[in-house]
Amino acid sequence: MVVELVERPLPKPSSEGYIEARLLEAVTEARLALRFLKEGLTRNAAGKAFQAWKALLAALLRLELDKLKAIVKTDEERRWLETTAVLRVPTTKMRTLTNMLEELGHSVLTGTLLALELHDYQYHGPDPDMANSKYTTREGNNRYDKAYNRGGKTCGSP
Repeated sequence: MVVELVERPLPKPSSEGYIEARLLEAVTEARLALRFLKEGLTRNAAGKAFQAWKALLAALLRLELDKLKAIVKTDEERRWLETTAVLRVPTTKMRTLTNMLEELGHSVLTGTLLALELHDYQYHGPDPDMANSKYTTREGNNRYDKAYNRGGKTCGSP
């Protein structure tokens, strides 16, 4: 049943079901991250943890969309929030969007920084010489996966 719900196309961001769908996606991705971590698939776990955080941010951005639109200065920025930020949460804009959510009182900076570290690890993996990655071993990144998967104990909203 959960698989069927997650595999459905996302509702439009303007609909009531969008936030719930993104939260369900976040929980599902986080559970997969834990499973992959237990199986020793650290890069896959990192990717799933990143996707979980991104889905959580999407839900929070949609929940706070009206307040976020009041923060920005131009109509172009307001349109971008509606059409791109909430729907896609671009990786390159996650810090900016996080800063905006922090302005509204949500403590999401730690989670976003951790998610971006996991994203980096997913793509570059461990490298003993540190030529292509800042992680020398798989175990070096496990602490990030474990910290992320503790849930709201290290990061989250008020």
